[in-house]
Amino acid sequence: MADYKLNITQFLAKSRSMPVMDVRSPAEFEHGHITGAINLPLFDNEERSIIGTLYLQKGSSEAMMKGLEMIGPKMKEFASVALRTAPERKLLLYCWRGGMRSNSMAWLFDTVGIKTHTLEGGYKSYRRYVLDYFSRPLNLIIIGGMTGSGKTAVLEAIESKGKQVIHLEKLAMHKGSVFGGIRMPDQPSTEHFENELFTCLTQMNANEPIYVEDESLAIGRVFIPQSFYEQMSSARCVNLDVPANRRVEQLVESYTGGDIMDLVSGVKRIERRLGFENAAIATECIYQGDMVRAVELVLKYYDKVYSRSTNMHSRRETYHLVVNDEKIENIANNIVNITSAW
Repeated sequence: MADYKLNITQFLAKSRSMPVMDVRSPAEFEHGHITGAINLPLFDNEERSIIGTLYLQKGSSEAMMKGLEMIGPKMKEFASVALRTAPERKLLLYCWRGGMRSNSMAWLFDTVGIKTHTLEGGYKSYRRYVLDYFSRPLNLIIIGGMTGSGKTAVLEAIESKGKQVIHLEKLAMHKGSVFGGIRMPDQPSTEHFENELFTCLTQMNANEPIYVEDESLAIGRVFIPQSFYEQMSSARCVNLDVPANRRVEQLVESYTGGDIMDLVSGVKRIERRLGFENAAIATECIYQGDMVRAVELVLKYYDKVYSRSTNMHSRRETYHLVVNDEKIENIANNIVNITSAW
């Protein structure tokens, strides 16, 4: 087999036009993978465990023989999947370290006529590259504002104008508060969230403004990369000063219509910080359908949290944009006009 190993920069460049295959186990793939990769595991989760145990207990030869026994019957199917995936007979693939699993699959695919490039250093080298990437300077502009200010809708309107936007909550599959998982899919691992964020950033011009919603370090169960978060904390910010009644109205619209027990559970998780009496009143309001009152009570806690967090940032500049009854489209226009001078 010809040596078609690529370093990480070469591999990512080719991935823009060639299919990428991940031959690690399903569990490894689910925990984190290169965005857009297809999983074709050489060993399933159980088989990988068996091979690993054999390697530790009896050595590499025993593990190798067992591995050959396992993959032999599957080789035809592997080749068939690869041929369907790579109609132009060109394919990229990787495993954990760029060793036996990727080399074995590359040999098989090469045998059936697919020119296969493997990633030197494997997924491990990709992860190093991803984490290092977040330290690169970016022209971030933060869209801030207290809970319910409509920051996500404003970001979407800014994006519709052709501006560069990172949707951290969309990548994290969570809206950021204890209620942020309601009607949302399961969150990715922090590792895969980082991979997705990296992919978004590589598609943008780092010198042009990149608009990002203000977030805590943690979004639900995932964490923003520390070096990226530090850039967010010092970036210029447009803070939306939105009246409380408008914020309440927007939150009621966002969080009603589903299972009220999700809302009750959320209040329960913050009852100590909210105050037991306020939590009890908010819960009763939810049961009674008085969502406006429930949201007003919960907002008192979140407004304090947001005020404390903003005081911890070292912004280069913060512009306070007063919002009354303006449409989202007009708010987005104002932000673009303000930041164009930055």
